[in-house]
Amino acid sequence: MPIPLFNSIASWLLKKRYHQIELFLKYPAEVQHEVLLQLLDFADDTEIGRKYGFEDLQAYDAFANRVPVVTYEEMEPLIEQSRQGKQNVFWPTEIRWFAKSSGTTNAKSKFIPVSEEALEDCHYKSAKDLLCLYLNNNPNSQLFTGKGLRLGGSKELYQDNGTYFGDLSAILIDNMPFWAEMSSTPSNKVSLMSEWETKMQAIITESLDENVTSLAGVPSWMLVLLGQVMERTGASHLFEVWENLEVYFHGGVKFGPYREQFRRLLPRDSFQYYEIYNASEGFFAIQDQNGSEDLLLMLDYGIFYEFIPMDTFGTPKQRVLPLWQVECGVNYALVITTNAGLWRYQIGDTVRFTSTDPYRIRITGRTKHHINVFGEELIMENAEDALRKSCEACGAVVSEYTVAPVFMSEGQKGGHEWLIEFRQPPKDLRAFGEALDQALKEVNSDYEAKRYKDMTLLAPRIHKARPNLFYDWLKAHGKLGGQHKVPRLSNTREYLEDLLALNERVKAL
Repeated sequence: MPIPLFNSIASWLLKKRYHQIELFLKYPAEVQHEVLLQLLDFADDTEIGRKYGFEDLQAYDAFANRVPVVTYEEMEPLIEQSRQGKQNVFWPTEIRWFAKSSGTTNAKSKFIPVSEEALEDCHYKSAKDLLCLYLNNNPNSQLFTGKGLRLGGSKELYQDNGTYFGDLSAILIDNMPFWAEMSSTPSNKVSLMSEWETKMQAIITESLDENVTSLAGVPSWMLVLLGQVMERTGASHLFEVWENLEVYFHGGVKFGPYREQFRRLLPRDSFQYYEIYNASEGFFAIQDQNGSEDLLLMLDYGIFYEFIPMDTFGTPKQRVLPLWQVECGVNYALVITTNAGLWRYQIGDTVRFTSTDPYRIRITGRTKHHINVFGEELIMENAEDALRKSCEACGAVVSEYTVAPVFMSEGQKGGHEWLIEFRQPPKDLRAFGEALDQALKEVNSDYEAKRYKDMTLLAPRIHKARPNLFYDWLKAHGKLGGQHKVPRLSNTREYLEDLLALNERVKAL
C-alpha cells in the first residue's frame, strides 16, 4: 500500500474513535458507574468477589462501604498467589503477565497484574486514542508517512512459575499487533534488549536511516538518546537528522525541567509535545489540546476512579470520593479499580483537577514523594514551578535534582537541601538559591509561612552536582532506562546523602 494512502486510511480509522470519546465527555458519571458495575459483574465469582459479595453490589455507595481501599503491600499476598499460577483470585480470566514496577528506586519491586482485558481495552486502546486525539487536533499531520521512535524499558521478560514478568513496555512490545511494529523503530528485538547502554547504540543504528516522524518515551532517557544521536551525526539540531519530525509523546516524569532542552534540540515552532499519564497499573489520561498541560481523564478503559483529598489522606477523617464529587484545585491521591483485578487500589500518585467539564487533570506528585517535615507540604508541582521561575530569572537550565529536609537539631532550625545537576548553570548560585526560595514562597503558602523571618525554616541550601551524577548513581544501582529515576522529593535524607557522597568522591579523584 502506498505510504500516503496508508497515512490517510490510518488517520480516518483513528478519528472514528473520537465519536466514542465524545460519549464519556457528555456523560462522565454514567460511563464511570457503568464501568464499575461491569467490573463487579465480571469478577463476582473470583475469590475476592465472593469475599465481598460483588454479586449484590449494584451501586457505588454499597461498593465503597463494603470494599476497603488497599495499598500494594496489602494486596501483595493475593498477587503472589497469582504469580505462582493460581487463577481466579482477583480477576476471572487468566493472568499471565506481571509488570515489574520501575517507577521507584526502592529495592523491593512491585509486580502489577496485567490481564488480556487490560492489554486490549486499556493499554492498546489508549495508544490508539493518543493518536486519535493528536490527529483530531492536527488534521494536516503526516505522522503515518514515517515511523515512531519508541524508547521503552531495558528489562527482558522472565518466565516464572508459568507466568511472565518484566517492564510494562516490554510486555506491550512483546504482545503488540504486527502493524504497530511496522510503524515503529527500533525493531522489537532491539527494544527488548536488556543492557541499556548497548541498546541505546543499537536504537541509533537502526533508526538513523528511517523517516522518523514522532518520538515516544520518558523525557530524561529520551534526552540521553537524542544527545547520543547528535554526537554520532554531528548535527546542530534533530531536524537535520529527521526532517519530518512533528511530535514528541512523553510521560513518566514532569516535563517542565526538560522543556527548554528539547526546544534547543527541536527548534521549530510547529513541533508538538503531547503528554500522557500511564503506569504499570493502567493508562489514565491524555493531553487532548495542542500546547496544553492539562490531561483528559479517559473514562472508558475499564478503570473506575476514586480520589482521596490529600488534606485527609492517612488520617482518621480520610474521605474517598467518586469522580462526580471532585472539585477543581484540590490535591487528590488517586485510587483505581481496574480490569486487571486491582480493587480500590492506591496507586501512590496525586493529581489536581483543572476542569470538571470535561474532567482534566494535572499530575502533582506522589503520596510518598513530598516534604512535610515542618508542615510545609512541599509537593512536586511546587518544586517544578519554583525551579522554572528561578531558571527563567537566572538563565539556568536544570537537568536533574533531588531535595531532602535538613532536620532541626539542638539550637539549629530546619530547612531544605537541594542537589541540582544543571545543563546550563546559573552565573551566581547564591542568586539562584534566593530566586528559588522566593518562587517557593509564591507557589506554596505553607512554605512561605514557615519561612517567615526564618522562624521555622531557614533558606534552602543549594549544591551544584557534577555532570552525569544522577546517571552514574542510577547506573551504580542497576537502574538505567525505562522510568527509573531518583525521587525528586523525600522526607528522609537517604537518597541525598548517597548522591552527595558520590558527588564528593568523584571531586576528590
